[in-house]
Amino acid sequence: MSMIAITDKEFAFFQRFIHEEAGITLSLAKKPLVCGRLGKRLNQHDFRSYTEYFNYLKSGQSPAEVQMAIDLLTTNETYFFREPKHFELLRELATAAKARSQPFRVWSAASSSGEEAYSIAMVLADCIPSNNWEIMGSDISLRVLERARCGHYPMERTKHIPLHYLKRFCLRGIGEQEGTLLIERSLRSKVEFLQVNLNEKLPDLGKFDVIFLRNVMIYFNGETKQQIVARVLSLLKPGGHFCIGHSESLNGISDAVQPIAPSIYRNP
Repeated sequence: MSMIAITDKEFAFFQRFIHEEAGITLSLAKKPLVCGRLGKRLNQHDFRSYTEYFNYLKSGQSPAEVQMAIDLLTTNETYFFREPKHFELLRELATAAKARSQPFRVWSAASSSGEEAYSIAMVLADCIPSNNWEIMGSDISLRVLERARCGHYPMERTKHIPLHYLKRFCLRGIGEQEGTLLIERSLRSKVEFLQVNLNEKLPDLGKFDVIFLRNVMIYFNGETKQQIVARVLSLLKPGGHFCIGHSESLNGISDAVQPIAPSIYRNP
């Protein structure tokens, strides 16, 4: 079935929609992405234009379809052990914390399909043998959270996992599952995934020793970045560490934390 073209006016509808729902700013360069990801939904519902689909979303007839549109417009690619310097820091912090009585808590605040959260879990399981640690993974997309909970990935997504972690924490698929990898059950059980919209008041998640908010701010305008970072940092313990993407900066966004290395900050 041929793809329906999207007009500039219709694209503006979805720019407003995703900004209202998730705080995300879509540039005009994202027009092909919107067309590619939402076009299949038009075909599935037999809509003749993006205007019809937008009106359906705004009508309130299908909250599930609204969530589907949000999922499609917010899903980002990720992979295991992205930006290794952050995991070197995590190893140091976890090793230093292994003898304390309080659980060492980490939040993957935009966990997508779970690779970041499970990378964190492998490091903590290695450095804190007592299992005295907790990981929270959150995302706005229910679809990617379901994939994260399964912990089942194509083998090509796992090439950055250290070999000793592959052997210890991962199961290689055989037969029909050949070419895939499953995160081992006991590690999966230690990671809790839940839906969180960073553009709204946060649920009571407790305080964290380390928060990862990586490659997220690039999708928001300046004011929204300030609001989101302030919300997230309100859950960082004194002395806790905050990691963002290497292409991102807190300059002009927040001075609540102090830079200690590129893309790494510490709460005073």
